[in-house]
Amino acid sequence: MHEEAQFIKVRYEKLEKLKEMGLNPYPNDFKPKDKAKFIKNLYQDLSPEELEKRDSIFSIGGRLLSKREMGKLIFGHIQDGSDKIQILVAKSEVPVEEFELFKKFIDIGDIIGIKGRVIKTKTGEITLLVKSLRLLAKALRPLPEKFHGLKDVELRYRMRYLDLIMNPRCREIFLMRTRIIQYIRDYLISEGFIEVETPMMQPIVGGATARPFVTYHNALDMNLYLRIAPELYLKRLLVGGFERVFELNRNFRNEGVSSKHNPEFTMLEFYEAYATYEDLMKRTEELFYGLVRDLFGGTTINYQGNTIDLTPPFKRIKFLEALVTIGGVPEELLWDKDRLLKFAKERGIELNIKDPRLGKWWTKLFEELVEAKLIQPTFITEYPVEVSPLARRKDENPVIAERFELYIGGKEIANAFSELNDPVDQRRRFEEQLKLRDIDEEIPPEIDYDFLRALEYGMPPCAGEGIGIDRVVMLFTDSSSIREVILFPHLRRREDL
Repeated sequence: MHEEAQFIKVRYEKLEKLKEMGLNPYPNDFKPKDKAKFIKNLYQDLSPEELEKRDSIFSIGGRLLSKREMGKLIFGHIQDGSDKIQILVAKSEVPVEEFELFKKFIDIGDIIGIKGRVIKTKTGEITLLVKSLRLLAKALRPLPEKFHGLKDVELRYRMRYLDLIMNPRCREIFLMRTRIIQYIRDYLISEGFIEVETPMMQPIVGGATARPFVTYHNALDMNLYLRIAPELYLKRLLVGGFERVFELNRNFRNEGVSSKHNPEFTMLEFYEAYATYEDLMKRTEELFYGLVRDLFGGTTINYQGNTIDLTPPFKRIKFLEALVTIGGVPEELLWDKDRLLKFAKERGIELNIKDPRLGKWWTKLFEELVEAKLIQPTFITEYPVEVSPLARRKDENPVIAERFELYIGGKEIANAFSELNDPVDQRRRFEEQLKLRDIDEEIPPEIDYDFLRALEYGMPPCAGEGIGIDRVVMLFTDSSSIREVILFPHLRRREDL
């Protein structure tokens, strides 16, 4: 019999034996009052002699991670939500039946509850000398380290529950994610923004260009789309009089998966009346600078071998200038489609020759030739209007949008612009965009006329920004893949599981 199957068989036999003994393997009446980390921090600096004088009894619950028998002494480690701590079950300190229970029926992986006092071993390790113990949940499968460990990266993502048990770094990443989101929320609220919720199922796709997921509402007898962005709804709120709004939202885009993309992801979007994209660059610098100070107490992070300094001001460079100076695209080729196409082919870059928009070609070249080189925080500004359908034109140059994207660590982190609030121009751009639907299936298939109607009631001048939360977490946890920072990333089905 396969070794793991044999272990499982033995555990099921122990489960039945416990039931025969009249013991409930899954009780729900133990209330731990303490945490492992608190106990260790409280007594770490005391000597064994000083600890002998302390008689406080602590109670914790958690998973048994190790167990080693030494005659009448059994050592182990228990892990709760805060940390792990060593325990010592001595035959002389607990009732005989509890010692036998621990010795014969409790396995690594079981959830147990213990009460005990603190001692220090000869090696100086804080230890709970157990006075009483309970089995709280019998684990019927052994933890993976018994066999091959969680070395298969894909298995780590599929069985995140095991990854969290076995991998301290995994737990640290998601605790850091919580801190990052909380800081961002607190920052925006302190700046007078209100948090709102907008529909995740929308009757019309809008706010970005991406292929949507489609669902069907039986009662309404209509298709709905999982949102690709909340933008058009948040702007409706500005029309309604809320001048500073934000949403930490889940977006869904029916596209491929990669180290930078997941079909379901978290985005921060915020909108500020009477602000410009220049104002949002300053706000973005302030946000990231405050975040790194709060998390690490300094101004730098290490990401994939690079030291990144988040001290403002961040570098600024115009979009076409970056293509030339960083991407190596000769300036005289930018407006010559034939030569630009040849240039791209020579570098193995495929451009959509059916798309008449030079801006789309430039964007593709930027992704391939520039993006990965933008390691230090850099604002790329002045994007073509033809690839910025919701952004305001620059007054002095109407083919350029008042837009920026922030790049850090070779990845796009944020996208922002002064918002277009001219309903006539917005209608024209939607109509021009819709004509290109046949060559770009990511363009929304219909125009959101209610949004245009909202603009006709008047939206104040404003600026808005979207920040990819998952990519921010990647940066601050030095993670190379977005799957490392999403608890349950989407993966292909595996029948062998």
